[in-house]
Amino acid sequence: MKIGIHVGSAFAEKRTGVEEYAYRVILNLAGLEESKDHEFILYSNPKVNKNFPSLPKNFLIRELKFPFFWTKLRLAFELFLHPVDALFVPANFLPIFFPNNTTITIHGVEFEYLPKGYFKYQLSYLRRGTKEAIKYAKKIITVSDNTKNDLIKLYNADSKNIHTVHHGVFNLLKNSEVKQSKEKYILYIGRIERKKNIIGMIEAFEIAKKKFKIPHKFILLGGDGYGYDKIKKRIDSSSYKDDIKMKGYVSEKEKESFLSGADIFLFSSFYEGFGMPILEAQVLGAPVITSNISSMPEVAGDGALMIDPKDSEEMAEAIYKISSDENLRKNLIEKGFKNAEKYSWERCAKETLDIILKR
Repeated sequence: MKIGIHVGSAFAEKRTGVEEYAYRVILNLAGLEESKDHEFILYSNPKVNKNFPSLPKNFLIRELKFPFFWTKLRLAFELFLHPVDALFVPANFLPIFFPNNTTITIHGVEFEYLPKGYFKYQLSYLRRGTKEAIKYAKKIITVSDNTKNDLIKLYNADSKNIHTVHHGVFNLLKNSEVKQSKEKYILYIGRIERKKNIIGMIEAFEIAKKKFKIPHKFILLGGDGYGYDKIKKRIDSSSYKDDIKMKGYVSEKEKESFLSGADIFLFSSFYEGFGMPILEAQVLGAPVITSNISSMPEVAGDGALMIDPKDSEEMAEAIYKISSDENLRKNLIEKGFKNAEKYSWERCAKETLDIILKR
């Protein structure tokens, strides 16, 4: 079978959520024995990372130049001229022309729950793209049961067409040199944006500093997102601003180093389609505090303290509990390791291929 894959930004040097998902799925598809019987066409714009790992001969990269509406028009034109038997789109936007056997991944519908975290044009684009994907794609992959249930509830999607395939987690411990930090710090990884509840986490950190006298700093890793300016102003006005550090986007090795040295990993987002940083923290032995809503309990299992993301007092108390109770720390770390073992990119790729191949 000839399978086309929209690789999007999977070849970019700086990858976040969806790009990292596409990157890991493609790499692991290439390593599957089952993939050897098929030809894969990877559609990319010309701005690819030249350091991308080499792929087998049956994985062909096709660079398509186009200045705008790349997915809608340029990819559609390519599929019309050179048809494939199946198409896999690892993000929720379809081209205007695509084969009947098309599988698309929908990662979450946070824009429905947190519309104020988006520009109006983004909101319209995301809603329209999701509706079209549900209406026209033959098969839909969701990265959590929570997202699957959201599609059924909010879009009246047919559950028979939706398949949950969880992300994997890269075995960071076996692929990096980890170092323990002498300085205690709480760590967050993700975009610095409104919907991630950064201000709520800052407030919890301030309460924990003032009420419980914790010695920690708060380190945030991630690029700028919607609402960054307000977040920056909030930090600048904090009594503990010298203890709050925004490091921006960091390399994979730097991220691993920060995770392995973190005393606490704090991830109290208002909504996540999956929440990959939770698993990365668990793999590297950082005790996790996360939200008790959307997909986060599903992903974290019992390897995290669950809190109400709207309650900064409760979040601060969770920070204090972990920092002051060594037995609780060890228990969370142990359960986190066990939970992360359930997630594999190889399994994710195999289940994804099985769905793509279904007629």
